[in-house]
Amino acid sequence: MIVSGAALLLAGAAFLVYDLVTFRETMASSLSIQAEIIGSGSVSALEFDDTRSAKATLSALKASPSILSAAIYTSDHRSFADYTRDPEHRMPLPPEIPAGKTEVQSFQDEHLILGKAIPFQGKTAGFIYIESDLTELNDRLTHYAGIVAGILVVSLLAALLISSLSKRAISTPVIHLAEMVRVVSREKNYSLRATAINSRSELAELIDAFNEMLSQIQERDGALEKARDELEHRVAERTAELAAVNKELEAFSYSVSHDLRAPLRHIDGFSLILAQKYGPALDAPAQQYLKRIRDGARHMGQLVDDLLGMAQIGRQEVVRKSVDLHALVKDAVRDLQSEWDGRRIEWKIGALPVLSCDPNLMKIAIVNLLSNAVKYTRKCEDAVIEADHFQQAGQTVIFIRDNGAGFEQEYAHKLFGVFQRLHRSEDFEGTGVGLATVQRIIQKHGGRIWAEGKVDEGAVFFFTLGAHDRQSGRDSLR
Repeated sequence: MIVSGAALLLAGAAFLVYDLVTFRETMASSLSIQAEIIGSGSVSALEFDDTRSAKATLSALKASPSILSAAIYTSDHRSFADYTRDPEHRMPLPPEIPAGKTEVQSFQDEHLILGKAIPFQGKTAGFIYIESDLTELNDRLTHYAGIVAGILVVSLLAALLISSLSKRAISTPVIHLAEMVRVVSREKNYSLRATAINSRSELAELIDAFNEMLSQIQERDGALEKARDELEHRVAERTAELAAVNKELEAFSYSVSHDLRAPLRHIDGFSLILAQKYGPALDAPAQQYLKRIRDGARHMGQLVDDLLGMAQIGRQEVVRKSVDLHALVKDAVRDLQSEWDGRRIEWKIGALPVLSCDPNLMKIAIVNLLSNAVKYTRKCEDAVIEADHFQQAGQTVIFIRDNGAGFEQEYAHKLFGVFQRLHRSEDFEGTGVGLATVQRIIQKHGGRIWAEGKVDEGAVFFFTLGAHDRQSGRDSLR
């Protein structure tokens, strides 16, 4: 309604302005023609100074009800004859016709005054002035304004009728659909449906598509709900199975710690008695066999201890605290003093940061890594073991480097497996459990560990505590 009304008002205003301008020009043109006719009829009266004849000619203007007064002037601007419709009406002062012009027009106080020169034989015989009111113009504007108002009323009624029809066909369904969208978005209730309309319009297709989308979402949510229930059921089953397995592992650990360790102690103890009591009587091969029995028993006992330790770490909860890693590495070096006494090792411990981690578990991991470095630099006259850190992709990467035996890089993935060893036990002792324990500790902290090395050129172990870092330590060190 507002748009239609505004458009009609603008069109009507433009129409009225155009008609006003053109009708004023038409009035002036018509008045000029009348002045020319009266002037032509008054030439002889001016020439013979016959005022009665001039007045008679002016009286012909009675036929035009819009003309209020008229006057004829001589060439020297003396009043010669005049005419007024109302005797009390005073003729306004005539406008002066500029030199070089034969006619002037002037709209003044709801009047139109026209002055025109009366030519005769190439000279000006006199002047005629006519005053007309604008009643005809006002009547015309009033008439046209009535037409515009009528058209406006009819058009607005038509717009109202059309808008009411379009509201039922378009606006109401759109508003309903928008409200439905708000409700569904706010309440997440996908069982609601928008009211369909009986038509083949794009709006009907949109509503049908919206309802179809809600149906699909509802079906998807139902499937997700069912899958979630099934998953929760499976998780509960797996949790129960895992609890049972953990109990079995605990029972196994108890069996290992008691049933297996006791026979190993017996084997080692009786072997020691046999060596001490009957050793001198045995020949060299028998003594060597006896030594192997004792070494094997001790190795088996150490292996059992390492496995129990790793199992215990797997069950232990991580309690994070702020740990000064520099001080922790210093303590680990002191704890390993007995392993490197009498050797020349250069320790390079950098300004390690304070990290959030479990201090007990991290101490075990650092001790294992440093002990590993001490062991594999045994054959180096000038061993160098370095512990430091660097930043990579917003993470702190800790590394421990040595210049010992190293390893083949292609077998680096085997380093952290249980019982996986890259060196012969004759060269370097060990059970193959230490690095697997370190990896388990790092993973419990949400980090990762990796290694790089080269035979006879040393090895370096990197680890992070946090999100996985997908770049290699080698690239970062470069």
